[in-house]
Amino acid sequence: MGDTIRVGAIGSGGNARSHMRRMQAIKDVELVAIADPSEKAIELAQEQIEGADELPTFDDHKKMLDEVEMDAVVISTPHTLHYEQIMDCFAADLHILCEKPMVCTTAHAQHIIETWKKSGKVMGVSYQRHTQAQFRYCREKIVSGEMGDVVFINSLQSQNWFQRQVKGETWRSKMKWSGGGQLNDSGSHLIDIVLWMSDLQPAEVFAYQDKMGSEVDILSAIDVKFDGGALCTFSVVGYQSWPGMFEETTIWLEDGQLAIRGDEVWEWKGDGEKKVIKGNKLGRTRSPDENFIATIRGEEQIQSSPEDALKVIQLSEAAWASAESGQPEAVKR
Repeated sequence: MGDTIRVGAIGSGGNARSHMRRMQAIKDVELVAIADPSEKAIELAQEQIEGADELPTFDDHKKMLDEVEMDAVVISTPHTLHYEQIMDCFAADLHILCEKPMVCTTAHAQHIIETWKKSGKVMGVSYQRHTQAQFRYCREKIVSGEMGDVVFINSLQSQNWFQRQVKGETWRSKMKWSGGGQLNDSGSHLIDIVLWMSDLQPAEVFAYQDKMGSEVDILSAIDVKFDGGALCTFSVVGYQSWPGMFEETTIWLEDGQLAIRGDEVWEWKGDGEKKVIKGNKLGRTRSPDENFIATIRGEEQIQSSPEDALKVIQLSEAAWASAESGQPEAVKR
């Protein structure tokens, strides 16, 4: 591999085009091909991405892998397609950055991890909170042990997911393509970041879910017990009347409390005094794309790995199983 890293795109929808722009903004990274079965999506990429109208395009990612020389790929496609596409890219000896969720079953995640470890390649999962300063600050505080062990976590996310996805009849609202509803989509970010910040292993889950007449989960109320006894409540709310997203997480520890509010961290220690740390004081924030390329170059370590993604689908599968059975369900290891 030369100084320039050649990147192919599997998927060219709105999220994929954002990845393309970020990749193009990195020095000595070249977008070399695009694969998507949707002609319309490719046309939009050709209109919106500089130089994309001169790139080879394919309706099948396997054709692209066979015909174009590249070093790495970015996968941004419907969730249930990720597993096959990831395995095809490993077979082509490529570095991989995959959108979340990495895959939709624990078995697929475990197989990918086995393949990745044997491959010698870099693989990242695009959970961007791992490279955002406020979440990194909280992880460092928790993992250092200076505030004691985690006692309880409360984490909430809400957005107008039902109105946009179900009423919009998008692929995200179809079980065949999404593998699940908001919990497997934006809710996946919430599960991921709590598990990553806390560095805890979930042991048992009890969940209620409401599909609101659709194919997939819209509302999720999830209680988790971790190894060691810490507890957590996740509220994933896929129905709200206004556009946008609301999210907040609070973590109670033996010797303090951390709360993430936007790009700020609120911190309390034993004396009860509240300390507000502004986002611009928390350190550098960067994108998963930048971290992925820097890791290929040997300058960094990947910040969101396949092993992180495994923990997310393990908990998610337990939540779906519990909502179906009406009983607590153990998390598969």
